Amino acid sequence: FGPPFVKDPDGKETTESGYYLTANRNKRSITLDLTSEDGQAMARQMIAKCDILVENFKVGNLAKYGLSYDDLKDEFPGLVYCSITGFGQTGPMATQPGYDFMAQGMSGMMSITGEKGGEPQRVGVPIADLTAGLWATISINAALRHREVTGEGQQVDISLLDTQVSTLSIQGLNYLTSGEVPGLLGNAHPNIVPYQVFPTADGNVIISVGNDAQFERFCDYIERPELATDARFKTNDMRVRNRDALTEILNDITRQKSTDFWLEGLDEIKIASGPINRIDQVFADPQVQAREMQIEMNHPAAGDKPVQMIGSPIKMSGTPVSYRRTPPMLGEHTDEVLKELLDLSADDCVALRDKGVI
Repeated sequence: FGPPFVKDPDGKETTESGYYLTANRNKRSITLDLTSEDGQAMARQMIAKCDILVENFKVGNLAKYGLSYDDLKDEFPGLVYCSITGFGQTGPMATQPGYDFMAQGMSGMMSITGEKGGEPQRVGVPIADLTAGLWATISINAALRHREVTGEGQQVDISLLDTQVSTLSIQGLNYLTSGEVPGLLGNAHPNIVPYQVFPTADGNVIISVGNDAQFERFCDYIERPELATDARFKTNDMRVRNRDALTEILNDITRQKSTDFWLEGLDEIKIASGPINRIDQVFADPQVQAREMQIEMNHPAAGDKPVQMIGSPIKMSGTPVSYRRTPPMLGEHTDEVLKELLDLSADDCVALRDKGVI
């Protein structure tokens, strides 16, 4: 999906989009026509050499090619077969197509995202897609551990809708506990006050007061110590119940000083606060740079000019992340993988390509 697209050495757009780059680092790409008998046979031959199969087809589609979990489980009893779909393998909507936006809406996520009195909003990134991938990874690792102990593979069934219902987290439990339906709160926290965005003289600042002791310290800093002893605000319980009154008072105070004033002062008294960065400011942030969250990788579409990418958030002392492969061009590794896994010759690949199998 694009634009934007990676530009070639002459400054012209290629077919490689930023969207594609986000999801395909450290992978190899092959093309294979699964509608052909040769393609299906080759897929099974490759599956025989693999521990894990991950698929994102609509429920039932791979059965048409003899590649569903039921088709493969007896032949490959140790295979971990992960299916990621909109609504899962069961239920009345199982066979329907589903996308991130739908999952955000159906899960209730959008009903709690947006300004109070405004319209429901989707999260600014495809949060259902991202969390589904994370849950798939966790589940695959658990399935591999089970196989290590028992020798048994299994199907992992991940649904975008399920992962978003799970992500409701405290808001879902707030409803299940009280029966009260959460609504739009803008940038406020449903269970902690003050824990939100406040206006400043030149923008906005996030202030997160996590407990009553911090609130007392915060009130001293803003030279309003009486707020900490006010019966309406003395405990977090009461601050939540009286959030509108407290927010009005604090808004009048915070808008008198600059964002930097609040960031520096609150840091000194150990109250969590932060700016609201634009994306360009994110990658210029010294903390983000220190954590190496922007990296460069060479890419065949870009020639000698490396492409800029987001680094991995995983930091491990013994096995650090390696950026082994740039996101591949479509089919870039077809011949390489077929030679490696299926011992095919160059002539074999030419013949398969002539037949349209690869």
